Amino acid sequence: MEYIITIEDQTLITAAEDIITRRYEWGRHHVGAALRTKTGEIFTAVHVEASMGRITVCAEAMVIGKAISEGYKEFDTIVAVRHSDPDSEEKEIKVVSPCGMCRELIADYGIDCKIIVSEDDRLAKYEITELLPLRYTR
Repeated sequence: MEYIITIEDQTLITAAEDIITRRYEWGRHHVGAALRTKTGEIFTAVHVEASMGRITVCAEAMVIGKAISEGYKEFDTIVAVRHSDPDSEEKEIKVVSPCGMCRELIADYGIDCKIIVSEDDRLAKYEITELLPLRYTR
């Protein structure tokens, strides 16, 4: 089921754009994420890139950890945005879909969390279970 993008969702996207605009550093931080809790608090974070690619920590994981560290466990909506690289012709910050590992993490910590993605040059919002059908469970 696709959800309508609300004013609150636009605010969440703006928060993600703001954090990556402020913290962008080529080769270190090019993705920002924003997470809204069920009670309306918004948390933001950037991804932490490592020279060894597989130990890089995604922005979605960082923001989930930040919210949990502050005592929040119930998540409403999450979004990630990517800042363009300096040599890219594209200069716009864009909404991106979470990677597979982040989809698993979001589902583990927010099974009814919604995800804002870019789909066919428009924004869309889905439940995490729609982006991760037949997910792994213990």
